[in-house]
Amino acid sequence: MSVSCGTRSLALRHGERGEGRLKFLVVIAILAVVGYSAYQYVPVAVQAYQLKDVMQQTVNTAALQSQTTGESLKKTLTDRALEYGAPPPPATQVLVTQQDARWQARVQYTRQIPLPFYIYQYTFDHTVKSFDPATLR
Repeated sequence: MSVSCGTRSLALRHGERGEGRLKFLVVIAILAVVGYSAYQYVPVAVQAYQLKDVMQQTVNTAALQSQTTGESLKKTLTDRALEYGAPPPPATQVLVTQQDARWQARVQYTRQIPLPFYIYQYTFDHTVKSFDPATLR
């Protein structure tokens, strides 16, 4: 029986059959779970990041406008939060305060993100403070 260098007969490799397919299926399953999780999580995280920016712009604009009231700013922030995927009130809490000429706003909510085998509670809690219009800081 002649055996070339580096090869074994089929009888000796019988226990190795299908091993490559099993590894391939496991890797594909893991990649599918990671891909689906990213597909569910990333849009929520991006919307939260964008909402933080919108909140800062909104309170800065309110600081420059003397006719802005706390209630109008709260309504504006609530509407903008809904545009960026926050759940409707009372699940979303918006708190607006004013000290001197500066506005401070806090938005809080929790969103459920369905992941494979788990439901993730994404908690958004962000506070912004406007600049002082007198000193522009």
